[in-house]
Amino acid sequence: MTAAAPGPLLLGVRHHGPGSARAVRAALDVARPAAVLIEGPPEGNALLPLAADPAMRPPVALLAHAVDDPGRASFWPMAAFSPEWVALTWALEHGAAVRFVDLPAATTLALNADPTWGDGDEEELHRPDPAAGLRVDPIAVLARTAGHDDPERWWEDVVEHRGDGDPRAPFAAVAEAMGVLRETYGAGGHGRDLAREAHMRLELRAARKEFGEDGVAVVCGAWHVPALRRRTTVAADRALLKGLPKVRTETTWVPWTHRRLARRSGYGAGIDSPGWYAHLFAAPDRPVERWLTRVAGLLREQDRPVSPADVIEAVRLADTLAALRGRPLAGLGETTDAVRAVFCDGSDVPLALVRDRLVVGDVLGEVPAGAPAVPLQRDLDRLQRSLRLRPEARERELELDLRKDNDAARSRLLHRLRLLGVDWGVPAAGRTGTGTFRETWRLRWEPELHVRVAEAGVWGTTVHGAAEARAEARATGAGALADVTMLAERCLLAGLSGALPVVMRVLADRAALDADVGHLAQALPALARALRYGDVRGTDTAALAGVAAGLAERICVGLPPACTGLDHDAAGELRGHLDAVHTALGLLPADAARTERWTGVLLRLATRDAVAGLIRGRAARLLLDDGRLDADGTARLMGLALSPGVPPADAAAWVEGFVGGASGGGMLLVHDERLLGLVDAWLAGIPPDAFTDVLPLLRRTFCAYEPAVRRTLGELVARGPSAAAARARAGVPGFADALDAARADAVLPVLRLLLGTETTGTETTGTTGVER
Repeated sequence: MTAAAPGPLLLGVRHHGPGSARAVRAALDVARPAAVLIEGPPEGNALLPLAADPAMRPPVALLAHAVDDPGRASFWPMAAFSPEWVALTWALEHGAAVRFVDLPAATTLALNADPTWGDGDEEELHRPDPAAGLRVDPIAVLARTAGHDDPERWWEDVVEHRGDGDPRAPFAAVAEAMGVLRETYGAGGHGRDLAREAHMRLELRAARKEFGEDGVAVVCGAWHVPALRRRTTVAADRALLKGLPKVRTETTWVPWTHRRLARRSGYGAGIDSPGWYAHLFAAPDRPVERWLTRVAGLLREQDRPVSPADVIEAVRLADTLAALRGRPLAGLGETTDAVRAVFCDGSDVPLALVRDRLVVGDVLGEVPAGAPAVPLQRDLDRLQRSLRLRPEARERELELDLRKDNDAARSRLLHRLRLLGVDWGVPAAGRTGTGTFRETWRLRWEPELHVRVAEAGVWGTTVHGAAEARAEARATGAGALADVTMLAERCLLAGLSGALPVVMRVLADRAALDADVGHLAQALPALARALRYGDVRGTDTAALAGVAAGLAERICVGLPPACTGLDHDAAGELRGHLDAVHTALGLLPADAARTERWTGVLLRLATRDAVAGLIRGRAARLLLDDGRLDADGTARLMGLALSPGVPPADAAAWVEGFVGGASGGGMLLVHDERLLGLVDAWLAGIPPDAFTDVLPLLRRTFCAYEPAVRRTLGELVARGPSAAAARARAGVPGFADALDAARADAVLPVLRLLLGTETTGTETTGTTGVER
């Protein structure tokens, strides 16, 4: 074994490298230093003993954030295969002193917040080195020098897959190579590293005085080793640190994820295959065989036939590929090629699952309950435990039945967190639509959510109190009436009765002053949903009823004048408001007078020539769907709108409003050939020069139909107008002239069975009257 050089043991590593981690542990076992210095923020020194707690399970990260601005934060992640984590746990297990010696987080956060700080010589602390050009990737430079075009594969061959031997030898070789790179590239575009290395040298000097020249080991990025070996004066290093800005910070441990390690961001992150690296570090022997066995198990769970003979064949193929490629051990590339050829029959589709579940993985770390945290985080942790809602790194769907107390409490928690900007859960379309007693959420816990919780801590110490304070602040600062009504709905969903008085006061004031019909139309749907479905959650919605009724009356008065003199874009926007208001009025408590008034509004819109064609067509369609307009009246309105005296562009807009979009207009034309004949005759009579102008509108109208509907319409039109007229006179085959109520009612028991209302009671919708 080569004799160790005198002085501190400098172990230059690659962040999150399992080979580096094994070598660090072996080197520390040989050297037995009295102190271990690790690249990391000194503010975390007080938290280092927590790493020995059995409840601490990597991957974890040190989180440092500014006290006055929690959103200004940085992470220092560590996995089980990170050399820094191995050095930290080794020191705690062997009673050695352990410290972080990098630039303080107080300075790092200040520099990150103000990238223009400094002038003159200080600029080199945070600006790329002009002489070096772009930022240098030392591993990539060494790989190119060795004739490899893949830095990851080169590093695996020379470090991660190396065999037994002198544990300090690779560190000496890497340090020598980094020394040559530093001589060539200087700071390599990493200008702030000059200050970091000056701080590390000062900490190293202090440790050498305390523990002796040979009693100190330093674990840091290999790039920094030449700088730590440089002979500089204390005055020169302190000069580099003089005048650096600082902010007050707080530091804690937070859970991290393998998936987050695989992203090209964060301190020392950006590895492509954290799951593979964790396997290499943890496998006691035969890593290729063990890995391919895990892959086979995953694929078998997905009902893909993979036999033990397949595993044996895949191992042989991976080893053969490694030998052909001159690699010391089959790596991820060889095992992936073997899986593709043997397990997947050459398909890349199953490989996507292998990469997601194993190569990257969804491992989520854990931290002890005693780790420092803001009060809001502690309250959230308590709620997660009491509601049995465990944070997970893998995205999953959560179905909630709001009739159950625990599920209702889960729903309130998730809605409150969304109000606070902590999007742990996002509403998703589930088995039932909006407004039922069920909710579907997509949950995924990301490490950055700890920062969002810290930011939200300014609103209160509990999730409930913080959400109420945040809702009140958002209400008073809302810029649009629709924002306030949406906030009122969200308060009801979150069970924030304490915030509702403030929100309702602001809502009443804004509704009384806002005369824009568009704003009123945007505001009504949220109120209608809250009134319609608030009873499912047991919330009091009486305060909203008066505001909703007032909005509905003002919309009925102001909508007809607002629909005149509009261009096509403005008419399209107002058509969306018209649909939303129509749906919202159907959700409000039954009121015959309001229903008749709204019907009168639609009739005026459908029959006034001054109203844009898009709006007239849409109003006619809504009247037809609600049974307020019969087939003869509809045909008369269509005949007028498509008469030869109407400009083709206006007629095309009417058709778009009547049968366009996702309104089921295609099926209406399929089953009412009289209306189809009118549209067909109008199309045939458009002059050639005008047809070119209206073609874009027609394409936009009919391209929204399902392919089968378009095909059926084409077949009907191909038969010709005479055939359509004859069928109209004789009646459409399979359809009676009038509704057979007895036959229609026969389907109701089946509907009740499908909707489960036989066991849960019945509920009548506000629009169709069908029990469900």
